[in-house]
This record gives sequence, C-alpha cells and structure tokens, in this order.
Amino acid sequence: MNPSSLKKIVFLLFFFSTVHLSFGQNIQLSKNTHVSVITCGTGNESYSLFGHTAIRVQDTVNAIDVVYNYGAFDFNTPNFVMKFIKGDLQYFAVAHSYPDFINQYQYEKRSVYEQELNIPVPLKQKLFDNLNASLASGESHYTYKFIDKNCTSMVVDIINKTLDTVAIIKKTDTDITYRAILYPYFDGHFYEKLGTSIIFGTKVDQLGTQVFLPFELLKSLKKVSFQNHPLVQETKTTIEFKNEVPFSWWNNPYTYIMLLSFIVFINKKSINLLYISIMAIIGLFFSFVGFYSSHLELGYNYNIALFNPTLLGMLYFYWTKNKKGIYNLAVFNIVLLVIYFFFIINKAHLVLVLPLMATSGIILVRLVIQNKQRIPIII
Repeated sequence: MNPSSLKKIVFLLFFFSTVHLSFGQNIQLSKNTHVSVITCGTGNESYSLFGHTAIRVQDTVNAIDVVYNYGAFDFNTPNFVMKFIKGDLQYFAVAHSYPDFINQYQYEKRSVYEQELNIPVPLKQKLFDNLNASLASGESHYTYKFIDKNCTSMVVDIINKTLDTVAIIKKTDTDITYRAILYPYFDGHFYEKLGTSIIFGTKVDQLGTQVFLPFELLKSLKKVSFQNHPLVQETKTTIEFKNEVPFSWWNNPYTYIMLLSFIVFINKKSINLLYISIMAIIGLFFSFVGFYSSHLELGYNYNIALFNPTLLGMLYFYWTKNKKGIYNLAVFNIVLLVIYFFFIINKAHLVLVLPLMATSGIILVRLVIQNKQRIPIII
C-alpha cells in the first residue's frame, strides 16, 4: 500500500470517528486526558496576519487527539464577498486530527504554542461534551465579528461556559486601543495597515479591554487563576519558526511617499483631479459600508473627513468651468482637513495619514489660490 492511499484511509477513519463524536456519543474521558488551548503563529497571508486559536483534547486511553477549530467558513457561500462586507457571513467549528492540524502549520512555517488547562477531569469531560454538542447542534455556527466574535472569542466563551464563571478575562494591554494593539501585526504589510487604519471607525479607538486576538489570549492565560490556582501551568512550544518580515518592492511606506510626492511636485491638473476623484470614491465606499455593514468596526468612520465624497463635485465644477464652485468646495475641504487633524492628533494612525493630509492640503490650497475671485480696483 502506498503512502498516499494509507493517508486517505487514515483521513477517512478520522472523518467518520469525528462525525461519530460530534453527534453526541457519550465517550467517557480517562484520567489521562489533557485539554489545551492552542495558539498558532502569524503568517504572511491576509487571513493569517493575526494568528489562530483552537482547543485540543487528547486522551491516549480512548485514542482521541482532536483539535476543535472555530475559524472555518465556506468560500462557496452565495454572495460571499457581500456577506463578508455586510457582516453576516457564517463561520463555524470543525474538528481535525491533531497530526493533520500540526502538519498544516508546519507546512506554512507558523509557530504553534500549547497551554494545558489545569482543571479537574469532570470539567475536562464537560468541555469535551460542550464542544461535541456545539458541533452537532449547530451552536458552533456564528456570525463573524472582527472584535466581538471570532475564533479566539469563541474559545474563550466555551471555556468560560464550561467553568461556569468568567474565568478568562483580558489581563494585558487594557490601557491601549484596539487600533494600537493591531499595528504590530502589520509589519511588512504597509498597505494592509494603511487600509485597515482608514476603513475602521471609532470602535477600534476604544481601549482594548476584550480578548480578541490569539496572542492576547495566550498572554492572558498565563495570568488567569481558577479555583485559587493558575488556569494553565506552562506554555509549551510545539513548533517554532522565526517570524521573518516579508520584503516587498511595493508594499512599503517608501512607495507611498514617492507616489504622493510625485502627485504634489508634478502639479498637473489631470493628475490632481484623478487624485481627488480617488479620495472621493474611497469616501463613498466608506459611507456605503458604514450604513450597509453590521460590522461595528466600520461604523462612525471619521476618516471620511479626509476621504470626502464631496470632492467629486470638483469634476463637475471643472467641467462647467465654475471657478467659484471650485473655490468654495476647496475651502470647505480645507476646513474639514483642519478639524480632522485635531480630531486624530492623539490617534494611533496619525503618522500613517499625515502624508495623505499634506497632499490633499497642498492640492486644495493651490485650487483656492488659482480660483480666488479677484476684486477689481476702481480708480
């Protein structure tokens, strides 16, 4: 039998055993059972920038070694993109064999850390039963929310439910905002960092008091107690890779500065209009998702003051040669820029958007000067 056929048979056996478990079969765990929270390292793909959280149940007596993963979704969902933007895309839990799970992260060269829960066997059994009941009943299906409902928060919820208390709470970085917490994860991904900064609204400027990222949970678990003893004894490194920052010729702040500098110094009407139009269209998109999406992170987006949809009016005024309209609209947007600057002066993304503010400000001031009505002098 070749290795490929053997692997398929093992996979099928695991699949049927998982189905068997998930439909509520009463398996009694042995005293040798270990239940762990698994934290997976970050990757360079957009979906893996923040890492991942899962739960492992291992019982050698019953030949169980299963990882419960609350981060699955179906790419074949009708209107997948619009559902994701809308905020009603359904995520769900799946069960993997531990070897398959680890092999995937080994292949992706992502670190894996394990923290065994220091809880009695009856609670391990209860957690195991809750996980299987969740899979079988559909409770594991949830509407994904970036901060409030994700693979990490679902793990926290089911463990707290099992322990019948809010044992796991955030213990680190509660004095900085969600926006600031996210920033280190974007090293080597400048435009993802910029895009996230400008599409998120006021919610991510709140203090990050909720566990929502895998490594926040890992750090918090080290400090959490349950029944007067640490909830986890140690953090075990299963596999570890050096987290190398990817190099890109274009995805970096230098191309960002060079492009905006080119726009400012070339000072051509067509390029200025193109820049203004792009800024306005981005603002229109922000307005759309702010009203359309149920993602609270996208609501109340004050960055629209920089990406102002009214800038599209410049195209009309240029077309109709309405110098007064250009002047008034430029002044209006300069005032908005000033207000915007003072509003974000203490926000984490100030430095990121300053070059855009400077570019917009220079173009608008030039438009004001060029279209200012001259007062005739009567002699």
